[in-house]
Amino acid sequence: MSAESGSEQKYLGYVLGYRRGWNEQYPNQVLLKIFGVETRNEASRFIGAKVVLKDKYGNVYRGKIVGVHGTRGVVRAVFKPNIPGQAIGSTVEIYPSKK
Repeated sequence: MSAESGSEQKYLGYVLGYRRGWNEQYPNQVLLKIFGVETRNEASRFIGAKVVLKDKYGNVYRGKIVGVHGTRGVVRAVFKPNIPGQAIGSTVEIYPSKK
């Protein structure tokens, strides 16, 4: 799902959770699902895109997509500062890089 706002194209997605393994969780890396993206090839177009997450308190977290996770269109993003656990399930806005 994309929305046109002025000259920038914006995509929407949501936070699935932190990247994690059996014994460790990486709070600096977040898994995102982008609406309308179902394959690894489609998701790879978003590497380098900027991500903005706004919480209900007015805090804004900015990040960047750094890679693809799996084959179902999920991407990995890094935020500075790290997002809190309460943000899992929140909606994010994705602004593709201009290439």
